[in-house]
Amino acid sequence: MPLLRPLRIPQNAKNNLRVMFIAKHAKSSGDRHQIDGNHATYHHEIGSVLGGIFANLTICNQFEELFEKPEVDFIFSLLNRGGFLNSEMLAPLLATRHGIPFLGASPILRGLADDKHLMKMAARYRGVPTADWQIFRRGAPIEPITAWSADRYVAKPNASSASWGVAAARSWDELRAEIDRIHDEGHDALVEPFLRGIDVELPVFGREGAEILPIMTFEHDPDVLRTYGEKRGFEDSGARLVPMVEGPLADELRAYTRKLIPELWPFDYGRFEFRVNRDTGEVHFLEVNLQANIWSKRVIGQSAALAGLSHPDLIETIVCHSLVRQGLVRAEDVRAG
Repeated sequence: MPLLRPLRIPQNAKNNLRVMFIAKHAKSSGDRHQIDGNHATYHHEIGSVLGGIFANLTICNQFEELFEKPEVDFIFSLLNRGGFLNSEMLAPLLATRHGIPFLGASPILRGLADDKHLMKMAARYRGVPTADWQIFRRGAPIEPITAWSADRYVAKPNASSASWGVAAARSWDELRAEIDRIHDEGHDALVEPFLRGIDVELPVFGREGAEILPIMTFEHDPDVLRTYGEKRGFEDSGARLVPMVEGPLADELRAYTRKLIPELWPFDYGRFEFRVNRDTGEVHFLEVNLQANIWSKRVIGQSAALAGLSHPDLIETIVCHSLVRQGLVRAEDVRAG
């Protein structure tokens, strides 16, 4: 794709807007966390980048900072995994209650994207290939799956991120035990067949409309279930993040992503994930993550670099798009480059 020019926030907005950055590890030193791993490094990096953009930046790390209306003009929240079900929606809901513009999408769209079951339903409605699945909500009856079967099942919290809580099972007894475990941990359970293949990621961000960045693939053993430990940097699975070669498959994946974007637009950035079986050519939609990880070393940061955007350029462009669409900055005052 042609190299992109970053959007520049007008200097008066950089000087005068009061911005809050809120994330679990926003006040950390940047060292890896014993549970969240490199997420602490990521949050520290984003805070440093925002500090280089805005003169008036407040850094917070807990929802309580939003219980009373803060004296800020814009909220950049990465406080997503709050330790309870559907915590992705709380910061956007509190910001909405206070009438403060914030990065991302509306609370209801954050909830849709976070609920893997509902997003798979939306994908099927849009004609995007999606493997069979079954949702097991807490408190509802747990009955064996009869509509479809698989040699190998995957059970996961329906609103998990970074493969947290994911497990494989070969039989109904094993699967039932994993469903019970997930329910006991306070989450709804999603069950789907294990799909042989590699993970393919399509980053999307708001610039002049929804822009699809270069497609990235995780080169890994197609028969291995990827884990939280790998994605948080606790273990090395050998997976390598590399750009996808352009061709019909890349065009197909972009077409599917364009079908899904209207279900969630407007948003400021996200990552659409597919599983691709290179032996058969099969493609299946897996999930979408609005407000996905934008650490410089992860998918979106690496993809943006291929499009000619440095990490600070990427962050400024995403925030600039959000400020314009919410009326804090006039579009005619924004320049590119």
